Amino acid sequence: MSRTSHVRRPTERAAIRAAARSARPLPPVPALMAALIEANDRRDREGVQLCAHRIVRTSEPQVGEA
Repeated sequence: MSRTSHVRRPTERAAIRAAARSARPLPPVPALMAALIEANDRRDREGVQLCAHRIVRTSEPQVGEA
């Protein structure tokens, strides 16, 4: 039986480090709430979940930080 493993590329590691160093500005809460309402109207469960998580992260940045 053949087993495959994930081989990281040097550029992948560099991209992950660069993303961790750069601050990504979050949209304002009213814009996220509008996106949440729109996703809910469209019955987009994944969009609702993503918007809800971003609203929490924007309003309380220390949530989920370990």
